[in-house]
Amino acid sequence: MKHRQLAGTGTLLRLALRRDRLMMPVWILGVAALVLSLPASLESVYATPAERARVLATMNANGSLRALYGPAFGDSIGALTAWRGGVFAGLLAGVMSLIIVIRHTREEEETGRQELLSAAMVGRRAPLTAALLAALVADALVALLVTAGLAGRGAGGGAGGGAGGALALGLGLGATGMLFASVAAVTAQLTESARSAKGLAGALLGAAFVLRAAGDAGSADGASVLTWISPLGWLEHVRAFAAERWWVLALFAAAFAVQTAAAYALAGRRDLGMSFLAVRPGPAEGRLGGAGALAWRLQRGGLLGWSLGFLVAGGVFGGMADGATELVGDNAKTREIIERMGGAGGPAGLTDAFLATMVGMLGLVAALFIVSAVLRLGAEESGQRAEPVLAHSVGRLRWAAGHLAVAFGGSALILLLGGLGLGLGHGGALGQTVGGALAQLPAVWVIGAVAALLYGVVPGHASAGWAVAGAALTLGWIGPALNLPRAVLDLSPFAHLPRIPGSEALTWAPLLILTALAAALLAAALAALRRRDLAA
Repeated sequence: MKHRQLAGTGTLLRLALRRDRLMMPVWILGVAALVLSLPASLESVYATPAERARVLATMNANGSLRALYGPAFGDSIGALTAWRGGVFAGLLAGVMSLIIVIRHTREEEETGRQELLSAAMVGRRAPLTAALLAALVADALVALLVTAGLAGRGAGGGAGGGAGGALALGLGLGATGMLFASVAAVTAQLTESARSAKGLAGALLGAAFVLRAAGDAGSADGASVLTWISPLGWLEHVRAFAAERWWVLALFAAAFAVQTAAAYALAGRRDLGMSFLAVRPGPAEGRLGGAGALAWRLQRGGLLGWSLGFLVAGGVFGGMADGATELVGDNAKTREIIERMGGAGGPAGLTDAFLATMVGMLGLVAALFIVSAVLRLGAEESGQRAEPVLAHSVGRLRWAAGHLAVAFGGSALILLLGGLGLGLGHGGALGQTVGGALAQLPAVWVIGAVAALLYGVVPGHASAGWAVAGAALTLGWIGPALNLPRAVLDLSPFAHLPRIPGSEALTWAPLLILTALAAALLAAALAALRRRDLAA
């Protein structure tokens, strides 16, 4: 009887991998590249054991740095790699996994495709099993690439800890991804829409990061109870390249087993398309005055979350700025990288360079918001919720304009709040941090306009907008540290922006050119949307 409930799992797995043949490799390579790009950069910056020991002591004494990255448990290049990239790579692996699982469970039910597939010889538990296996494939490839890449650098002068440390970090990242895949499997049963399932799973992932950050901020050795509550805290307690704690991986396995069992139990107790959390039919009062008001109602929750996140992140980054000079000390390589990213020169300008770097990071992350907000159009269309709206007097351009206004206006709001938080956290230069954050807008709008154009021209492949934003994020985050050729860095619109605050004066030409480019792409996107058929 049980094997009948899994009938068709292989076929659904192959279908899932085929559907994700573009998205999944981008995520896998992005997560692996984040980790594998660090050893060479760290080796060039901290070439001697004395330099690494000094920076280790400085980092662990800084509560803001511990909140952001966690404590460092060793001064080898491998241990510093795990410190610098472990938490963020685990965070990205969690996001990748929850997207994969929800995409092939709740999203399939929401669009009605799962009902058609279930009419064939597909077992009741096959869709959930196939989704988890798809996430397992992605996380296993991340673990394999990270392990092979770090182990290939050698135990002595390379990664600094040998194959054991590389395996520990790779398994830790894969286990983190699978744990949040099981979280998504549960939220997909609880909620009625894919967006709600992603929001709930994402909130739990964010809570894990906040718990770990709070625990690490108050404890230099990661011994806080808050750190141990968070799965991201478990990842740092694997202690790759620093006397590995293999038993911590058992915590991931136990949590995965419990959550997966819960997901299967919930899936067996509900009808297809139904959920356990009640869905409100709508507000008891107020009215939707038009397509723009509807778009605002649909996206205001996400915008609120992004706004609060940017305000808090800006405050944390601002609080770290004063310690930038102390952390860098007389290390010329570190100073060079920060100045390359931030654009300031000389000892007096190092703090400004750090602030400019953080402003740039806020802009890169804002690109992810605008892509998600723009692609809400595709979700409304594929979910057949756009057709009833367009059946009345609302035209396509008016309908799309509501969502685009939230996307483009919302990106301005979150950058404003991010710059405000950065200035308040730093305790000064409020005008410069806010101005620098808003100067990121033209590049963010270009990324959003590209996503809109993809949706207007090839709606079936509009998710490639994530790849565009991911490429810009990778070039902006890793490119300067690796000293990539200028021609490669210039592929990102963010490379053409003035770096403020910093040594560069505000120049309007690149801002106006990028704004005009975004407007042209957006006009082309709306023209394409107006001429094509809606998805059936």
